[in-house]
Amino acid sequence: MEQQAGQIVELLKTKGLRVTPQRYAIYANLLSRNDHPTVERLLVDLNESVPTSSQATIYSALQVLRDAGLVREVLLEEGICRYDANMAAHHHFRCRCCGGIEDISWQQLSNINFQGLRPGLHIDSYEVIVHGTCDRCIPAKNPPHWVDANEYEILQQSGQ
Repeated sequence: MEQQAGQIVELLKTKGLRVTPQRYAIYANLLSRNDHPTVERLLVDLNESVPTSSQATIYSALQVLRDAGLVREVLLEEGICRYDANMAAHHHFRCRCCGGIEDISWQQLSNINFQGLRPGLHIDSYEVIVHGTCDRCIPAKNPPHWVDANEYEILQQSGQ
């Protein structure tokens, strides 16, 4: 743990950043997880250990970390920005049932062909978001025998 802390401090310094407790805590938190949290989730998690972070502080630190190339914004659903410290090229899978997010290695979807795009388009980067149902939710998609199937579908759509 101490070695990782030292590595984080050195990386922040290498990027020319001033090491603040907030930047350190946010970056360490993002490195330790793969669920691509929102600012709101980060705020809750960080304030559990050291209740000193505000939403504005987290936004500010994330912007600095993003501009330094240490984190990236991930837009997997409309209007919700998530953050990821995995800067290696990868795609995402998003479960429609539980909202879970998993990384998909770049190589698994490496055969995308852009030759069919109209002339004049120059691609800088791309990211694929695969939507579906994860293995934890597949049994839940089938209603229990005591629930009316139509009622179950309505409950599923409303998120209950």
